[in-house]
Amino acid sequence: MQYNPGWNGSSVNLLHVRAAGPADSLHYVWSSIGAPAVLLVATQSPSSALRVNWTQLLSPNPAGAIWIDPPDSVVYSTAVVFTKLFEFRVAKPLGELFYPTYNLSEFSWDSLNHTLNHTALTAELSGVPATDPGGSFSNGSLAFRVTAYEASGRDGRLPSLLHTADSSQLEFVLAGVAPRGNSSRFVLEVATVEEAGAVRRLRSERSIDDEYTPTIFEVLSLVAESQNGSSALGFLQWKATAYGSRSPRREDGIQCRAQGLQAANWSLPVSSIVQAYFGDSLGSSCTISALNVSFGGEEGEVYQEKRYLSWSVLLGFGEPPRDTFSPLVISITAVALGTPLAMLLLGSCLVLLAQRRRYSEYEPIN
Repeated sequence: MQYNPGWNGSSVNLLHVRAAGPADSLHYVWSSIGAPAVLLVATQSPSSALRVNWTQLLSPNPAGAIWIDPPDSVVYSTAVVFTKLFEFRVAKPLGELFYPTYNLSEFSWDSLNHTLNHTALTAELSGVPATDPGGSFSNGSLAFRVTAYEASGRDGRLPSLLHTADSSQLEFVLAGVAPRGNSSRFVLEVATVEEAGAVRRLRSERSIDDEYTPTIFEVLSLVAESQNGSSALGFLQWKATAYGSRSPRREDGIQCRAQGLQAANWSLPVSSIVQAYFGDSLGSSCTISALNVSFGGEEGEVYQEKRYLSWSVLLGFGEPPRDTFSPLVISITAVALGTPLAMLLLGSCLVLLAQRRRYSEYEPIN
């Protein structure tokens, strides 16, 4: 993990996470320059490196300021941008009433270097609006917590997402922010950037197994696929829940919904690492899609009471991880289903044996 590689200042945030394999390497570049974003690049070289031209990156025209060396080692690249936070309330019979939008490219962000933990491979990007006339953020903040992994496993806190060494987890946190209305609900806008030859699709999978995330039976994945659909290139994956506590429990669950993936006909916020890497192709050959993720039930009272919201999402390359039944669940299921079946078979055998053996106290005459 590198903070602002090649730059001594802390007025801006750029975190480079690199995972090296025997024949390839993966790069995650997180930044709050412009809107908060992450750039994901997979290469077929174990020694590929991130290069940054800081003078150009911080200029009004950052195109070409970020690249991977050697350039021909790149096999796939994409970006995810967190652009806006909406707040609204449901008013009958008028419908949904929206408050002024929080544009995340206009936030003021703390130095990420203060939260960087090289041992735990974690960091936190925290910010507040540059101007806050209503004072909603006077005692609160919006944060993105990043966790990288060195091996496969499962996160210890709910929603206990399954991860691999090729993936990273992002936790979106809204803490202490005063809602601007009764029963306010929040919506986070997430944009993705794909180069020519790839397309994003939203998948929803349901399972009867809620062992690791109680009462939650749906997993959503925003998967980047090749045009012919033959392979998955990258993904965002999350459980259909958020939580209203720093130490989440089942009863702290907040309803989470994805409101459909749409092509975005607007431009991304300027001066971001996305423009710096994709350059002029961003407006021509790249495809930009947007997805709204909403938090809150019909009444939205969970956040109103606790003033805390956390949503976890996994980012990575290739196919998203798939949960399977644990040995404990398989054993319990086998006992629960096998015992009645064994009793049924044993009873049937006894009945058949009883029918074949007819006893009588009389001796036959002949």
